[in-house]
Amino acid sequence: MSLTDRVRAYWDTHIHDLDITSHPVGSAGFFQDLDHYHFEKLHHLPRLVNFDGYRGRRVLEVGCGAAVDLARFARGGAQATGVDLTPSGIRLARQNFAQQHLQGELLVADGETLPFADNTFDLVYAHGVVQYTADDRRLVDECHRVLRTGGEAVFQVYNRVSWLNALSKLMKVGLEHEDAPVLRKYSAGEFRALLAGFSQVRFVPERFPVTSRLHGGWKGAVYNKLFVGTFNALPRSWVRRFGWHLLAFCRK
Repeated sequence: MSLTDRVRAYWDTHIHDLDITSHPVGSAGFFQDLDHYHFEKLHHLPRLVNFDGYRGRRVLEVGCGAAVDLARFARGGAQATGVDLTPSGIRLARQNFAQQHLQGELLVADGETLPFADNTFDLVYAHGVVQYTADDRRLVDECHRVLRTGGEAVFQVYNRVSWLNALSKLMKVGLEHEDAPVLRKYSAGEFRALLAGFSQVRFVPERFPVTSRLHGGWKGAVYNKLFVGTFNALPRSWVRRFGWHLLAFCRK
């Protein structure tokens, strides 16, 4: 089995955050819970990404999963297209769009071989995908290829030099999806080198500690009651470079 096939098989049964809701999979309540938890955990995204700013323009999400982010672009009037390596992801994405009466093109496709012509999209959005794909360089190059000249791309990867990576090792608590066939963590320099083909790149370290619903016991209590409050009381200028997420806002 190729590495891409192993990645597909894993993510076909490990879609993000499905265990945080008690509503039936595919129901309106299910997708509302996914949206609420996603943007509670990633509360910085609406501040950094203008989901309502692409009305009438073509937006592609690579690795869309259940299309929680893509649905926000679609609600803002974007011409939304989503691709995911897994049939289960696209099945959920289609149910999500149907529940919200949204229009979009949702396809099973490999981000490393996108089925679109050059210079097609105004925005390519790949949040939490590069670190899990078989060939990160190839995926980034494909995103660049299908982006129009002057268009924008948004990428997010995990920061190796981060509070969460260090805490995971100290507390001996595995990271989410640590058992995936591919899980890369990048230094800022490595991430910058990966995006060298873009004419402009702006980096933003983010994802500082928020309380977790996924971990219990004494370790969960220490994390939620002590660590989260202590870390977030520190001046942001001291800790910004240690954000778990490295986001890149790129221009072709």
